[in-house]
Amino acid sequence: MSRVAVIGAGLTGLAAGWELVRAGVETFVLESEQRAGGVIVTERRDGYIVEGGPDGFLAAEMDLPELAAELGIEHKLVSQLAKGSSLWTGVCLDPLEEGRAATLLGIQEPLQEDLSKGFKSFAGGMADLVEALAERLGSRVALATSVAGLSRTSRGYRLSLAGGNTLEVDGVVAAVPAWVTAHLLAELGVSAARELEDVLYYPSLTVSLAYRAEQVTTELTGTGFVVSSTAEGLGLRACTYASLKYPGRSPKGHLLFRAFLAPASDDPPTVAHAELARILGINGAPLWHRVFHWVRGLPRYRPQHAARVAEIRERLSRMAPLAISGAGIDRAGVSACVRSGRAAGRIVLERL
Repeated sequence: MSRVAVIGAGLTGLAAGWELVRAGVETFVLESEQRAGGVIVTERRDGYIVEGGPDGFLAAEMDLPELAAELGIEHKLVSQLAKGSSLWTGVCLDPLEEGRAATLLGIQEPLQEDLSKGFKSFAGGMADLVEALAERLGSRVALATSVAGLSRTSRGYRLSLAGGNTLEVDGVVAAVPAWVTAHLLAELGVSAARELEDVLYYPSLTVSLAYRAEQVTTELTGTGFVVSSTAEGLGLRACTYASLKYPGRSPKGHLLFRAFLAPASDDPPTVAHAELARILGINGAPLWHRVFHWVRGLPRYRPQHAARVAEIRERLSRMAPLAISGAGIDRAGVSACVRSGRAAGRIVLERL
């Protein structure tokens, strides 16, 4: 039986592992952290569902629904409740055109017709998908297992693991951030991979805050708002009305907001509450808050990124089976990560 290692157990790596396991390949999914899922983090507390990373995916993209059906969790899919967003001008909340919020935030979004179909998520949060994948993969996922190096063998690759252990396999899927992929491929003599170090990962800082519904005096419409660059403030960039966007995000009579702050904000919970109180007319303190800070969050690509990736993949096609994948390689977004991981798995399968 062929043996394949997947480096990284974020959503991309888990999707690649699932593709390989379904084909009957002996698979090892290696993750340096203590948990799987990467930037997908869902916390469930006292009837609230709090997202630390992506909270949904484009309904027009079928990658996640198809994967959910394979895993038997399609019944957990939920549709967006509210639509539309607003712009805080510094004086009032003005309605925004569809897709305009993403543009103002500098997010590279897909076509307008994709946005018009809205978003979907999972009843228990985005971690529903990660948990289902991890359960199906079982002991094939090795947490707290770092890959320190990658070298060639006569038939495939040898992975040097932290602690001095090694693993020999016939093929590899790299499903790690771009700068890690660059380091691993450089060890194999793929000099063009150094270009991947140019992929920038922007930091992300969010604060989720819970309130009783009667604390908020402003009528809430849509899924949230973006703060105008001309509006004076303490660092709030946007806010999602999490409990209005998807069902089951907060107990009855309560609201859950997710504030997006400038990464340099001091005392994020205080800043988030002060800004939301000013804009939404909130009386009293939040019931609780939860901060998530990703030092390296959403990737941004340099010009000619796709051409550079194509060059690297062409070089890899002349080696033993090795595929690269992930948001830093292909496109950002959970659907794109699933698509990238599964495609990488298929590339390795075809070449084994």
